[in-house]
Amino acid sequence: MKIATYNVNGINGRLPVLLRWLQEAQPDIVCLQELKAPQEKFPLQAIEAAGYRAIWQGQKSWNGVAILSKGTDLTEVRRSLPGDDEDLNSRYLEAEAGTLVVACLYLPNGNPAPGPKFDYKLRWMERFLAHAQGLIRSERPTVLAGDFNIIPTAEDVYKPERWVDDALFRPESREVYQKLMHQGWTDALRTLYPTETIYTFWDYFRNAFERNAGLRIDHFMLSTALGHRLSSAGVDRFVRGWEKTSDHAPVWIDLKD
Repeated sequence: MKIATYNVNGINGRLPVLLRWLQEAQPDIVCLQELKAPQEKFPLQAIEAAGYRAIWQGQKSWNGVAILSKGTDLTEVRRSLPGDDEDLNSRYLEAEAGTLVVACLYLPNGNPAPGPKFDYKLRWMERFLAHAQGLIRSERPTVLAGDFNIIPTAEDVYKPERWVDDALFRPESREVYQKLMHQGWTDALRTLYPTETIYTFWDYFRNAFERNAGLRIDHFMLSTALGHRLSSAGVDRFVRGWEKTSDHAPVWIDLKD
């Protein structure tokens, strides 16, 4: 089973790119972030024509997450992160795909830090940690996938000294990532490629992509029930070079049956 995550940075504006990539990559399950479209503007007809079922949680102008599936039924479990009924941002979607639990997340950016946006990120991450703990204790095969907006280590960013004050790289954010690991989650890409330079995001400015001045912020976390099934993983970096593309590249894993 091939599972992918992709921050599309506007699903309607990038729809030709998304459909081209789906046709070429043929993932079985896809987590999408930053739809930047209200619920009623999700391009369901085009997604279904490409061979995918979909559940989604849109939001006008910002945020928005979706899970696509080809050949496997999707059953929605929840469309928000528990712990704050007043948080109406569309950043979390959880579904069952057969026996697999798939959680798609778009963690807050948090900049500028310190400040209210970083405070919101801290609260969101604490809620996420609590929910992730419950998921891994369930012992069900579970995937956490999406744009975490966390740079886990200095090896995951070009010139880390330039990011010390950024919300993505602040100690509080990196500590949450380590706490996830301590819960028992497996970082899929680092498990297979512990020392390689791997980026998933390149800014549109200053020729960042051409210079490979990137970040690794799109992640796959696998529960203990899935770790032994991980067979391969990668980043479809070439998609970042397409015309009118997202500033993120799709990330994928393959799981053995």
